[in-house]
Amino acid sequence: MLYLLAEWLGFEGILNLVRYQSFRAGATLMTALVIGLVIGERFINFLRVRQGKGQPIRLDGPQSHLAKRGTPTMGGLLILTALTVAMLLWMDLSSPFVWACMAVTIGFGVIGFLDDYDKVSKNSHAGVPARVRLAGEFLVAGIASWLIVSQINTNLYLPFLTGVSIPLGPAYYVFAAFVIVGAGNAVNLTDGLDGLATMPVIIAAGTFAIIAYLVGRADFSEYLGIPHVPGAGELAIFCAAIMGAGLAFLWFNAPPAAVFMGDTGSLALGGALGAIAVASHHEVVLGIVGGLFVLEAVSVIVQVFWFKRTGKRVFKMAPIHHHFEQLGWSESKVVIRFWIVAIVLALIGLSTLKLR
Repeated sequence: MLYLLAEWLGFEGILNLVRYQSFRAGATLMTALVIGLVIGERFINFLRVRQGKGQPIRLDGPQSHLAKRGTPTMGGLLILTALTVAMLLWMDLSSPFVWACMAVTIGFGVIGFLDDYDKVSKNSHAGVPARVRLAGEFLVAGIASWLIVSQINTNLYLPFLTGVSIPLGPAYYVFAAFVIVGAGNAVNLTDGLDGLATMPVIIAAGTFAIIAYLVGRADFSEYLGIPHVPGAGELAIFCAAIMGAGLAFLWFNAPPAAVFMGDTGSLALGGALGAIAVASHHEVVLGIVGGLFVLEAVSVIVQVFWFKRTGKRVFKMAPIHHHFEQLGWSESKVVIRFWIVAIVLALIGLSTLKLR
């Protein structure tokens, strides 16, 4: 909104700053952070009053989690509010990439909200049936993929290799939708401990802010040997909004959490990362940067598959962060060590920009 206004006024005087994506990224981050911090406490009190018992706690989980009874969920609404306002203020709203990623973020947020609402209202862990939820996610992801692919080609670019790509043709639409849905659900599975999903999402968003900015610049893309996507630099501002809103939420989600993100936030943030990765043609790199989320998802898949075949468990409990809790690690130890893993994976992901 401010960008379009500044453009209409010819970027005169101080408005010339709005022309630069780096300035708008910093402004977006700070705007989302301030909004989240200002409304956070009142928002959480509102959720606490409306929800009463808060998020249902699994009785078969770690016993230490029973102390979290009564903690409100749907904190993702706080993230979405701060993120959306900041984006509408600072981003170039004429960009199809912006609307595609925003559609995924809000669409997945709505699906997550309905799931959270069903759990809280019925005091149950069941929520919306998985098939219904996945159908909604693929519908949203499919629309976003169509918008994104209208601006880019359908090649799958491989990291560490210059100029090497796999032409997927029409299959790329399906692939892109799977990346978006997979990312959303992987982050959702990771969100099981206070602060566990929030910081890795912030780290991944910061990493993709750099990637999106470089991909959007023809000079840097040519120098690094990475695919150039005109207009993708605007997604660096989107990533900054995620970082700002995520930091504000982490202020209240730090152990012991005053609020849980819920599916409202985890699905939205994961889906947003997936959409950004598709738009910047770094889908494979998302698997590296978001390797922690991949590990969490794979641990659940392996656990379910192996238990159905043999009746035995590979892990003491899945997702894998609960496995380490059952081994005797404290919650804070699991969270901080997983943060370290996320940082290392982000650095490996960034190295793909140069190691070619």
